Amino acid sequence: MSKVHIQTLGCARNDVDSEELAGRLDAGGFQLVADPTEADIVVVNTCGFVEQAKKDSVDTLLAAADLKDQGQAKAVVAVGCMAERYGIELARELPEADAVLGFDQYADIADRLKHILAGGTHESHVPRDRRKLLPLAPIDRAAAAVSVATPGHAPLPEGLAPSSGPRVVRRRMAGGPAASLKIASGCDRRCAFCAIPTFRGSYLSRPVDDILTEARWLASEGVKEVLLVSENTSSYGKDLGGASLEMLLPQLARVDGLEWIRVSYLQPAELRPSMLEAMLSTDKVVPYFDLSFQHASAPVLRRMRRFGDPDSFLSLISKIRDANPAAGIRSNVIAGFPGETEADVETLRQFIIEARLDVLGVFGYSDEEGTEGERLDGHLDPEEVDRRRTVLANVAEEVCEARALDRIGEFSQVLVEETGEGAVGRALHQGPETDGSVEIRHAVVAAGDIVTVEFIDAEGIDMVGELR
Repeated sequence: MSKVHIQTLGCARNDVDSEELAGRLDAGGFQLVADPTEADIVVVNTCGFVEQAKKDSVDTLLAAADLKDQGQAKAVVAVGCMAERYGIELARELPEADAVLGFDQYADIADRLKHILAGGTHESHVPRDRRKLLPLAPIDRAAAAVSVATPGHAPLPEGLAPSSGPRVVRRRMAGGPAASLKIASGCDRRCAFCAIPTFRGSYLSRPVDDILTEARWLASEGVKEVLLVSENTSSYGKDLGGASLEMLLPQLARVDGLEWIRVSYLQPAELRPSMLEAMLSTDKVVPYFDLSFQHASAPVLRRMRRFGDPDSFLSLISKIRDANPAAGIRSNVIAGFPGETEADVETLRQFIIEARLDVLGVFGYSDEEGTEGERLDGHLDPEEVDRRRTVLANVAEEVCEARALDRIGEFSQVLVEETGEGAVGRALHQGPETDGSVEIRHAVVAAGDIVTVEFIDAEGIDMVGELR
């Protein structure tokens, strides 16, 4: 039996895609290994979002290719967003990779890897705009989707499905009590700085039954928290006729074994009152709001092809905190977008101070090829972009650390993720990996436990708590 190692870069959506590939390879006769030096073939699930992510993907592929000289690896294969976005161009520029596979090859990836290991060659795809693969009208997409390859939207073929249990195309690669659950793919928005829709395609919601089936499977695997992910979770159901996020959440809450449901990737302009109410009142849905602001200046947001201004954003934050003062709110913003003025920077700085978010990522703008932003006038020097990013990031750090200090004395549930010399977990207001953690002092607990703590201290955005 050939051994395969999958290495994942990028976002939580890519993590889910890797677990789909792992499920297909497992069903197709491969043995998955955690150590790349033990693998016959290394699969790198690349990220193609921004320039640094693409560089990291190339570096990872080159490091994996070195294993062909140092270990037992016979081949290295690129998959994922960068592979889909560049296809044959990446294959030509990176001969160290033995194959570059796009999304259309996911369904039969086991056979393709066997072919490559046997000495066969693979001609990569010519990149195309995947938005054109589905109908323009969202309501017509479900019927057309059966002929379009979309990661996470197809069951295993009958011959490879398990004889009992749900036909979930997924095998968990990481342990722990939390896991991402993809509820949709693609995006219909046309943000001027973002190329994702061109290689991820138009927005496509997963059917409710498929999501519930996978949620039950995750619960059977010991998962206590599911993180709902997509490119734009607030659009869920718009292409299904009658479905919506507020209808999905109560059904997920009835899944036995799940304790927390965390919603991510929300568009502020799409957060309607009924959705806000469902998130704040549905059992098991944690009070956590991952809001994609991107900026606060109305003129900059219009150039970004987005909507909003400080007043509307602060009003939304106030509504959330009026309903639940302990709710977690996080976001990201971009500094140095073409045409941004010093007045725009000050508007964003003041918004950051007044918003008092729990976590705020500040990124410097850089052109993404093929986007509208690349063609806009008013580009700033990279040094000026970095200066503005640094100024805003410093303000954000101070604000977020002050927000953590404000939480001292609060009580919160915490999902225990690690034990050993001490116990570490995440509180209700903390998403995985980016939002800090909670050190639980003097506790005898097990991974997967959900315990109540009182926050007694803060270190940056990380909290320190004691059992109560």
